[in-house]
Amino acid sequence: TDRGLPGTQVRVVILGATSGIATATARLYAAEGAALMLVARDAGRLEALRTEMLGLGAAACRTAALDLAAADPHSRLADLVEQLGGVDHIHIAYAIMPAQSLAAADLSVARSMMETNYVSTALWALAAANLLEAQGRGSLVVLGSVAGDRGRRRNFIYASTKAGVETLVEGIAHRFAGTALRAVVVKPGPTATAMTATSPPGRRMASAESVARVARAAAERGGPVQYAPRHWWWIMLVVRALPWWLFRRANI
Repeated sequence: TDRGLPGTQVRVVILGATSGIATATARLYAAEGAALMLVARDAGRLEALRTEMLGLGAAACRTAALDLAAADPHSRLADLVEQLGGVDHIHIAYAIMPAQSLAAADLSVARSMMETNYVSTALWALAAANLLEAQGRGSLVVLGSVAGDRGRRRNFIYASTKAGVETLVEGIAHRFAGTALRAVVVKPGPTATAMTATSPPGRRMASAESVARVARAAAERGGPVQYAPRHWWWIMLVVRALPWWLFRRANI
């Protein structure tokens, strides 16, 4: 929607900044000279990122060590934005993905995944939507997943959390329609990050950088649901269209 006012830097809040895709997104903004607020749990990793971002050209880089799943989004987001001096783009990019077998057998694991991936993310997204709406401009970009397009035996618990996030963000985008505001859910296919480090060898994965480029662009243009890389739109169109009698036999 905008790159900040003329003569100023874009101000960006990234929640879950130490995840692979979020870090790659921060690097893109830093190279543009943006002012960053990086938020995650690990203070040590955040400090290392701060040094890196300033080296890449960020106009400023603040950090906040925060457990996003436990914090109050309404009060903390306002504080983070105040520290940054305002905000143009807000990115939400954190999730956990324990093994499906573990989450299915231990409901406390399933609860933790649901609360982190959906409840926490949804509350931060709603807080961001309210803040952006109050100022009358800005973009919200939330990281989803192609997994949310259809429930599959191998990861349906994780997928359900991502499906919920997509519905919420698409609804926020509808609420923003006709204004200077944007809300986008970016849906990566399998991506080479720490989360997928235990995936079977030989599986083709996108780079975090390729997904980050879609997330960065999504803050300024395109529809409310964007696949990353973009060919996943065609792949998931086919997956969603498969009739049940065929889908239930497919190992996808």
